[in-house]
Amino acid sequence: MSLLPVEDAIAAILARVPAPIGEEVSLSEANGRVLTAPLIARHDQPPFNASAMDGYAVRAADVQPRAFLTQIGVSQAGAGFDGEVGPGQCVRIFTGAPVPAGADAVIMQEQATVFGDNVSFSEQPQPGRSIRPIGNDFANGQVLIRAGERLTPMRLSVAAAANAPALSVARRPRIAVLATGDELVVPGTPLDPGMIVASNSYGLAPLLAPYAETVGDFGIVGDDPDQLRQRLESVFADAPDIVVTTGGASVGDHDIVQEILLSLGVTLDFWRINMRPGKPLMFGTRGKTLVFGLPGNPVSAMVTASVFIKPALRHWLGLAVTPPAWRLPLAAPTPPNSARRHFMRAQLVHGAAGSQVLPIFETDSGHTSSMAQADMLIVQPEHDPGQPAGAMVEAIAVDAF
Repeated sequence: MSLLPVEDAIAAILARVPAPIGEEVSLSEANGRVLTAPLIARHDQPPFNASAMDGYAVRAADVQPRAFLTQIGVSQAGAGFDGEVGPGQCVRIFTGAPVPAGADAVIMQEQATVFGDNVSFSEQPQPGRSIRPIGNDFANGQVLIRAGERLTPMRLSVAAAANAPALSVARRPRIAVLATGDELVVPGTPLDPGMIVASNSYGLAPLLAPYAETVGDFGIVGDDPDQLRQRLESVFADAPDIVVTTGGASVGDHDIVQEILLSLGVTLDFWRINMRPGKPLMFGTRGKTLVFGLPGNPVSAMVTASVFIKPALRHWLGLAVTPPAWRLPLAAPTPPNSARRHFMRAQLVHGAAGSQVLPIFETDSGHTSSMAQADMLIVQPEHDPGQPAGAMVEAIAVDAF
């Protein structure tokens, strides 16, 4: 069986991802969620001409050198001045307060000299000075946040200003994670000969959690067919939207995950990708559940999750499939590549010449310490002859949402 190109594998996965389904949540629960309906302003902001500072509301034409204006009242936030500013008059005003009728400028208090009810000013303002006009922030009917955008604290602030107590956001999938392998033990276990500490689930769960309603960890199961079947049956009984297994995705005598998944009704779309690390990647479906069988080696598991599962989750939520790609100069040359696309570990470095990407030359798919040093994955094309230092290359930010 030939190896499937990366783009074809991503396209096959996205074809199985359902369209976003909206649900309404309060603003206090909306951080990090993705809008399914645009936020449209239903009023002007500010809803009145508002003062941008503490000072005096005046008629700009009345402010002349050595001239005094008579203060006739006060305008405060939440308690504006009801009257009108006439010739030779002014009103004490505070930041955010309505500018009274007749006034067309605000002079800051530091430029005022007060003698009882009389006030003189050191500068003559232009009309409109220090006034936030009606709708200066946003206008009634304006789209403030588009559908498909992620709600950040800044965006939630404007949603609150728009008087929206709740927003329609994409329902997040429920994800189940299961590690397989006779050799695996949980962290903190004394290591007997031949045993390895399981690390995949501890990296995958936080990698996927920002996109998920829940990430259920179904632990570790050995390579015994009956035990694996029972554990997978319990996983599917929980009705997750996405199942992620690690290990047992290759073609060895003990790599039985594919066989068990097929026997449980999983329809396999593909299982080998033209990439490194991570060639033995399985993907299929069981009813509405998406099933990813990732390699057991930790670097392969994390890289394939970043390259394939994260785009699927972004698509699930209505986001662009991939965030904008980085184009960065190399801080050191890259070696020639093979026929498989290489997602090369790399570090983002900053210097006098600006930001650069520094290749990490370790290629062992079980080498977790080099993975921990990586901020980026350089996307090295198939049969790439190698690039010199300074060449521009495409890179994926490892921790990008």
